[in-house]
Amino acid sequence: MRVFKFFVDFEKEEKWLTDMAKQGYQFTNKSIGYEFQAAEPENAIIKIDYRTFNKKGDFEDYRALFEDCGWEHISGTKNSGVQYFKKVDENGSEHIFSDASSKASRYKKISQMWISLATCFIPIFAVLISTGSIDVKALLNPKLLYYTPGLWDLTGAAFWRAFSFETPFAFFRGFIWVIIPLMIVLYLTFAYKANKHYVNTKEDKHE
Repeated sequence: MRVFKFFVDFEKEEKWLTDMAKQGYQFTNKSIGYEFQAAEPENAIIKIDYRTFNKKGDFEDYRALFEDCGWEHISGTKNSGVQYFKKVDENGSEHIFSDASSKASRYKKISQMWISLATCFIPIFAVLISTGSIDVKALLNPKLLYYTPGLWDLTGAAFWRAFSFETPFAFFRGFIWVIIPLMIVLYLTFAYKANKHYVNTKEDKHE
């Protein structure tokens, strides 16, 4: 079974995965969505870390360290960032972080990742504007996006057939670029939320 969800809050994601295990859905992998397989309901403890590695050996050492502490690595790759662990040793610690600072740092890392993604789109957007690939005039006069000869002279059913046929193409030609600023705003929003969790988690240390 594959489930599509999105989380910015690691604690909420961990709780959801734990609740799924209680319902008999064992989390096995995350790629495009979360992958589950049917299993006996269990009170599984699943925790999430955020790490990327330059070397495969470092990644394997990282996994081995957690396994020695009683945590099975469920999902995550050397470059994926998000790493999922399941507690398999009943005598092991209930947490994978030694202190609040370590727990908070994962939010800082993922916030920086979202900012990096947003930054990658900014020069692309600037190039599209500077080269004239974005037709600002079309925002004021969408008729410029329709290329069918004599379209605006047609009337009745003939007009609506031609207009309906070309509208999807006109929209794609004129407004597909809107995805770029939307992605920039979306990524910066995710970065802000992750950084907010980082600050809140650090403050918990002092309570």
